[in-house]
Amino acid sequence: MTFFALNVLLALVWASLWDSFTPVDLIGGYLFGYVALWLARRLSGSAQEEAYFRILPQIFVLFAYFVKELVKSCLMVARDCISPRPRLKPAVFRFPIGPKSDLEIFILSNLITLTPGTLTLDVTKEKDALIIHSIYAEDTEAVIADLRSGMEQRVSRVFR
Repeated sequence: MTFFALNVLLALVWASLWDSFTPVDLIGGYLFGYVALWLARRLSGSAQEEAYFRILPQIFVLFAYFVKELVKSCLMVARDCISPRPRLKPAVFRFPIGPKSDLEIFILSNLITLTPGTLTLDVTKEKDALIIHSIYAEDTEAVIADLRSGMEQRVSRVFR
């Protein structure tokens, strides 16, 4: 049984013990189960558990970063929608990416697209770059550096 499935099972047991299957109780049970599994991790000694306890915090970091970028982008787009002189500098550019699995490329391109003001147009045939449109690309090198040090780096941490 995978650690994720075991953690979900522990969350369900926790919620059933409290006789309440509300989201708060399920999340609390999941966190309780995560801590319990983390404390008991030495009993199994498998490499799978190490990956689970390394990946889950990275997923939360990626989610928090994405929410921060989403709010920031929404505010910038809203400002330009109501401004008499919007600060738009649209451009289409090539964003080189390192060797990545199809799932990594899928998640990275969708997170970029979900952020207002940016849109992933295509993935190159060699899967070594994304073609991106940004409405705030006055300096495309700065946008590429921001994407590389932000979104791409956090997605890579989840999968490495």
